[in-house]
Amino acid sequence: MSDDNALWERLALHTWTLDSTPLAEVLRIAPRAGWNAVELRHVDFARASSVGNSRRDLIELIRASGVKVAILGAEYGWMFAKGREQRRIFAALAETCETASALGCDTIMSATGQTSGTVKEAAAALREAGGIVEAHGLRLAWEYSSQHQIVNRLELAREILAAAAHPHCGLLLDAYHLERSGDGGRGFEDVPASDIFAFQYSDVPAAPAAGGLRPADRLPPGQGIVRWREVFGLLIEKGYAGYLSYEAPNPAAWARPPEDVAREAATATRALLSEISREWNLPPH
Repeated sequence: MSDDNALWERLALHTWTLDSTPLAEVLRIAPRAGWNAVELRHVDFARASSVGNSRRDLIELIRASGVKVAILGAEYGWMFAKGREQRRIFAALAETCETASALGCDTIMSATGQTSGTVKEAAAALREAGGIVEAHGLRLAWEYSSQHQIVNRLELAREILAAAAHPHCGLLLDAYHLERSGDGGRGFEDVPASDIFAFQYSDVPAAPAAGGLRPADRLPPGQGIVRWREVFGLLIEKGYAGYLSYEAPNPAAWARPPEDVAREAATATRALLSEISREWNLPPH
């Protein structure tokens, strides 16, 4: 067990949580609501471009906010893309790495995407992606989805990571997908801390998942069926040193005042961590 309560200082607000809110407002809300950082997405930059703002403009906006970028998302789809399309997405990945470096962010995340293929193809693509990220001195946190046609279990994700065998590649684990795929609670106990590059979280409703590969039915911690004492307790036990990124897309949340949504989740997260810290006899926050 790590005698370390630094998870308090590594809480990030994922921009999909406030998807209907302009990024500039999200950057103002995050620190006021109790978040230490944000996780940005590839789509945040695509949206800025669609209204005439350059990548440089967005970088300057983020820098001026003073908010730390914990994780930066890259375009999905490279894992099973072929030929010219894969080369295009890998070029976009390199650009995302440049953006991350400009923002002082050391972790790129990407998910499997819509397409499917074999474990061998996935491992080869992950290895190549790792080389691109390594060239920029960064790390790649790859996320499996419980909703993907093939890569929908932690066991298979670990097999792909092991076959890729790239030191700059690790897993992004998500409490939502762990729960939905049968690995909730302490289900990731066998995963070495060194393989966990990032951790996203939200609570899971009891009803079956809906919404295809990217379900938007996620809840604040404590409002669903996730066993948070086991999940957060295991991260503390492992000495996990990355960020906890709150990714909770939900149309019901998007219809509410965004600062209320952000503060509710930060308050609930800190309350849970405080309870767990007392159970582990860690210093109080």
